[in-house]
Amino acid sequence: MAALALVKALQLRFLEAVGPAGFAAHEWLRDGGRHGGGRRYACAETDRFNRASLNVSCVHYDDEPQRALSSATALSTILHPAHPRAPSLHLHTSFTELRSGKGSWRLMADLNPSHEDPEEKARFEAALQEVAPEWFEAARAQGDRYFFIPALGRHRGVTHFYLEDFSTGDFQAELALVERFVGAVIATWTGFLRTPRAPATAEERARQLAYHSVYFFQVLTLDRGTTSGLMVHDQNDLGVMGSLPSWVDRALLASWEPRMQKPQDELLRAVVGALAPARDERGSQVTDEVRLALAKLVRGHYSAHPEAVELQAGR
Repeated sequence: MAALALVKALQLRFLEAVGPAGFAAHEWLRDGGRHGGGRRYACAETDRFNRASLNVSCVHYDDEPQRALSSATALSTILHPAHPRAPSLHLHTSFTELRSGKGSWRLMADLNPSHEDPEEKARFEAALQEVAPEWFEAARAQGDRYFFIPALGRHRGVTHFYLEDFSTGDFQAELALVERFVGAVIATWTGFLRTPRAPATAEERARQLAYHSVYFFQVLTLDRGTTSGLMVHDQNDLGVMGSLPSWVDRALLASWEPRMQKPQDELLRAVVGALAPARDERGSQVTDEVRLALAKLVRGHYSAHPEAVELQAGR
């Protein structure tokens, strides 16, 4: 499959661009491999990254012709640098093919700094506008809707690009666009990552912790992609939860509960309960065990309250 070959190549390009030191490969299988699976490269708590995950997945249902979905292939990456002034990055591209033969792409990229740098924001936007000028304004508007956090009255990230159900009718041209798009994001963001920076101050680290808590909050209470991945199956929970930063501010998260609509206030209360109290200024650690517990918790919440999905991020 051309889409799978492309996202695999882009995953390795990204890994090479950031440097593979500290990353470990993890394989997962869907239904023992009968319906596909994936590979992710992940690292946490290094001198370069707070947490990073480069995920490729491909699920297919060739043996279940009654399903409307034939296959779904995706590259989903999130990188939280260790240095507070280096911005986090979320990048996602996926190709979904229905049994009818219809296929469409999703393209997403958003820059997530704890310390906003107007020049970096402008460079990131300019790179995306250059590779996708016809769709840039619509994608930015859709991204702004999707990454808005009503309870906090703010966005996750400073600039957003989101194309949903994208198809031009020319698959080869779409492949070329996806390759240019991802390549532009990789080149631009790795430039930010390599920018020399003075040693971080305690104040900068505190601000990073607060922003990572915002990111964590958005992913667990609003992000439709994360919820969908968790509700479909439980065979890649660590991969689906790979976007969560390694440390968050438990008290800050708890302070947002009164702002939440029901039943999402219950979800946040349970999430906070799954975190250990902070022992020092780093906050509460989000270990693999915590991520697995959070995945189970989110799955249980939406199984009990399926109507709450409608309270998640808009499109």
